[in-house]
Amino acid sequence: MKYHIWTEGCQMNVADSQRVGSSLEHLGYSLTENPEEADVIVLNTCVVRQSAEDKAIGRVSSFKKLKEKNPNLTINLMGCLVGVRGVEKLKTRLPYVDVFSPPSDPGPLISHLTQGEVQSLEDAETTRRFLMMDEELKLPVAEQGKTVSVHVPIVYGCSHACAFCIIPYKRGVERSRPVGDIVAEIRSLAKQGVKEITLLGQIVDRYGKDIPEGPNLAALLRIIHDVEGIERIRFLTSHPNYFDDDLIDAIAELPRVMPHIELPIQAGDDTVLENMKRGYTRQNFSDLVAKIRKQIPDCSIATDIIVGFPGETGEQFMETHRLLSDLRLDVAHLARYSVREGTVATRRMVDDVPEEEKMRRLHMLDNLQEEIVGEINKKYLGETVEVLFEEKVRNRWKGRTPTNKLVFVETDEDLRGKLLPVTVTWTGPWSMQASLVRQPELISL
Repeated sequence: MKYHIWTEGCQMNVADSQRVGSSLEHLGYSLTENPEEADVIVLNTCVVRQSAEDKAIGRVSSFKKLKEKNPNLTINLMGCLVGVRGVEKLKTRLPYVDVFSPPSDPGPLISHLTQGEVQSLEDAETTRRFLMMDEELKLPVAEQGKTVSVHVPIVYGCSHACAFCIIPYKRGVERSRPVGDIVAEIRSLAKQGVKEITLLGQIVDRYGKDIPEGPNLAALLRIIHDVEGIERIRFLTSHPNYFDDDLIDAIAELPRVMPHIELPIQAGDDTVLENMKRGYTRQNFSDLVAKIRKQIPDCSIATDIIVGFPGETGEQFMETHRLLSDLRLDVAHLARYSVREGTVATRRMVDDVPEEEKMRRLHMLDNLQEEIVGEINKKYLGETVEVLFEEKVRNRWKGRTPTNKLVFVETDEDLRGKLLPVTVTWTGPWSMQASLVRQPELISL
C-alpha cells in the first residue's frame, strides 16, 4: 500500500503533512512520489490568498480521473480549504473526494482507512498519541536519517483575527499543546538525528495564554533547551503585542535558542495598522526592535508587510517604505493584499488599490530590501560563523547561520547534520558562499 502527499502553504502545513505521513506509515503505507501509484492521496491545502485556493482546487480536480480509473483510491482533502466549520459545499463540489480533514487533524483519514475502528480520535493531539509507537513520534521513512531540521507545532489555531487574515476562520480558536507532549516529541526527534527544531504557531508568542496558569513561550524554551541532541531552537511567527521582556531574556540567555526573530509589522502607517486591527503603532514596533537589538546585539529580525490594504494611500505606503529604510531589517516577506471571503476587511472595506499600484509598491519595497540586505550581508565577508548543514543542492552543501543566513559550501565531504565553522568568501542579498575552516573528520568504518 502506498500514499502520496501534496502540500501547499505555510510551515504549519509542512509539519502537518509530515505527521500525516508518519500516521500512514504506522498503518503500513509507504511513500510514493507518483500519485498514479498511490492507494491514498492527501492534498494539504492553503487558502491564505485566492491564488492558493485556486491552485488547490485545480490540483484536487486533476485527481478525478485517477479516481475514475481506480475506485478504491482514497482521496483526502485536508487543511485550510476544508477549515473547521463544515464541508457540505466542498462535498457537493468535489463528490469524488472520500475524506475531508480539518487543518492539523489526520483523525478523519485514519478513521476512514481503519473502517471506523478508530472512532475516538477527536483532534490532532489524540490522533498523534494514538499513532505514536512506544511514545515516540517516528519521522516518515524517507526522512529518517536525512532530516536535520523539523517544525514542531506548539499552538494550533488563532484567536486574534487581524482584518486581512482568513486563518482564524479556517484553523479555529487558539489551542496550546501540553508541555509534556511537545518535549516528548522533541526528544523523539533528537533520537532520530534531528539537530534543529522550529516551534510553530500562528502567533507563537501567545503560547500558553489559553491555559490557566500555563507556561509561556519563554518557559517552554528554557525546558526544551535541556533536551539532549538538539543543537538549535527557533520559533515563528511572533506578534509584537506579545513579545515581552521575559521572551527577550530567554533568547539572550539560552545559547541554543537562535538569535533570529520573525516579527511582522504588516504596515508602517498607524491608520493602516488600526484598520488592520493589529493593536500597536509604528512607534511601538520601532521601540520593540530597538529593545531587542539592545539586549541581543547580534540578532537578525524578519518581518512581513502587506501592500495595497484597503484605503492605503500613496503617502501611507511611503510611511511603510520609510520605516523599512530606517529599521533595516534582515528579511521582509512582502505580499500584495488579497481579498479573502469572510475576513473583516472583505466585509467592511473596499479593495480600492489597483493591482498595478499594488505591484508598483511591492517592487519598490523589494528593491529597497534587496539593497538593505546586500549591505547587511557584506559585513559577514571574511568572518567566521557556525553553520548547521542541512542538505546537498547542486553539488553544494546548504546550511544556515544562527541568524538564519543561507550559506553554501563546496566540498566532497558529507556535511549533513554537522555544525561547523566556515569563513564567508562571498555575499549577496539572498545567500552567501563560504569555505570550511577545517575539514570535518572522516569517520572510519
